[in-house]
Amino acid sequence: MVTMGRRWANTGSSLATIMFLYTIFKQWFPHMEPFFQRLFSRFYPYIQIKFHEYNGEHFKRNEVYSMIQTYLSKDSSLRAKKLKANTTKGSKSLVLSMDDREEITDEFQGVTVWWQSKKVRNTRPSFSFYPAADEKKYYILKFHRRDREVIIERYLEHVIMEGKMIKMKNRERKLYSNTPGQNHRNQTKWSHVTFEHPATFDTLAMEEKKKEEIKNDLVKFSKSKDYYKKIGKAWKRGYLLFGPPGTGKSTMIAAMANFLEYDVYDLELTTVMDNTQLRSLLIETSTKSIIVIEDIDCSLNLTGQRKKKQEEEEGDEKKAVEKKMMKNQGEDKESKVTLSGLLNFIDGLWSACGGERIIVFTTNFVDKLDPALIRKGRMDKHIEMSYCGFKAFKVLAKNYLDVEESELYDEIKRLFEDEEIKMTPADVGENLLPKSEGEEGETCMKRLIEALKEEKELAKKRVEKEVKQKKEEEEKERRKEKKVETEMEVKEEEKKRKKAKQADIEAKEEKKKKIEENGEEEH
Repeated sequence: MVTMGRRWANTGSSLATIMFLYTIFKQWFPHMEPFFQRLFSRFYPYIQIKFHEYNGEHFKRNEVYSMIQTYLSKDSSLRAKKLKANTTKGSKSLVLSMDDREEITDEFQGVTVWWQSKKVRNTRPSFSFYPAADEKKYYILKFHRRDREVIIERYLEHVIMEGKMIKMKNRERKLYSNTPGQNHRNQTKWSHVTFEHPATFDTLAMEEKKKEEIKNDLVKFSKSKDYYKKIGKAWKRGYLLFGPPGTGKSTMIAAMANFLEYDVYDLELTTVMDNTQLRSLLIETSTKSIIVIEDIDCSLNLTGQRKKKQEEEEGDEKKAVEKKMMKNQGEDKESKVTLSGLLNFIDGLWSACGGERIIVFTTNFVDKLDPALIRKGRMDKHIEMSYCGFKAFKVLAKNYLDVEESELYDEIKRLFEDEEIKMTPADVGENLLPKSEGEEGETCMKRLIEALKEEKELAKKRVEKEVKQKKEEEEKERRKEKKVETEMEVKEEEKKRKKAKQADIEAKEEKKKKIEENGEEEH
């Protein structure tokens, strides 16, 4: 032990002596330092690349540094001995990354590299309007000179791409809405809150086959950047969700956003003043987003009758004058968004500003929409959100009650197969929802059975009412037709009487004329 201690003491003393001599040498022979550096680099087999946290005089954070930091945080908890913790997604998850002055190794295609996290303190005074930070952080990438080509041409690109993907996955997703008005000055036209909707495809009340079809379509779209570029189309896709209220259209949108991890932009068309503002809103949306226009049939008059309606309004002189007066007074707040403006928003020139966007329209009445608005190429995939069936019920039963099998399923299945019964997933879910503490699943399902039976009775009454109304309308139509026939007969008789009267008058005049002619001949 004494011998080992002496050896370490001698080694430390020797190193201190070498460092002292090296410092004296640098001070008295500074012009020789480059020579020794070149000599050292000739025999030193490693290359180093430095990535600073900030670059430029205005202290703009280096995006590459951020991507490297995100990439290294992926495996830091397994390799590094000193770690630091950060939070993401609204402080809901913890991310560990390598601490300052720590080193970890990484491997890529059989090549080993070393990453070091460095931090130096700035001691020089700053007289700039953008004063220097107290500490400067940077990463050093070290690798063997023989691997230069692999590192520069492939590894660095791999690090940046992986960093972007991890950062996108860990980011806090947002739900945006457009703020009304035209004058936004330097403020954004979108306001946002954190998107925390819990809906997923697993909890969506829909047939499994249909869900898988939609999921496969979404995955293919998200991975088709090069394909869209190849065929010369903007990287976007349109979805039309249609069906009665309560069938889960909004829930479907939330499930799509959670599945793809996209932001959601809820566009309210009635607050958009004109086509120019609509385009500016599109430009401010980010990639990896879903742009939603709900109840589009109610948002604006975009049903193909817009032009006709405008012509009628222009033909009414009084309304045109009042409209012009309101405009001059600055009170004309009616939206000027046109059908052509919306179509250009969907798949015109402006739709190519950015990429990886999904546009979703929802409507309760698909027949009211202009065919040009929902044709393939604009709304590429049409999804009907229909009434609840037995398969959809089983999903809801598992979600609400954690029940997968029950003796009541046979009766429930029989009721759902009845074509007269039409109940939305929202109504089914409301009946399955426990109404009190400790209420069992069987009780909830019995309540649903009663609701389905009531729905059947209501359906019968609706059918009877429709039949009665139809008979009344038919009877009314028959009476109307009979009345018309009677009126026509009366008119025909009147015509005959008038014709006979006219003929009698003409006969009398003819007779009178003949008498007058005979009297003249006698004279």
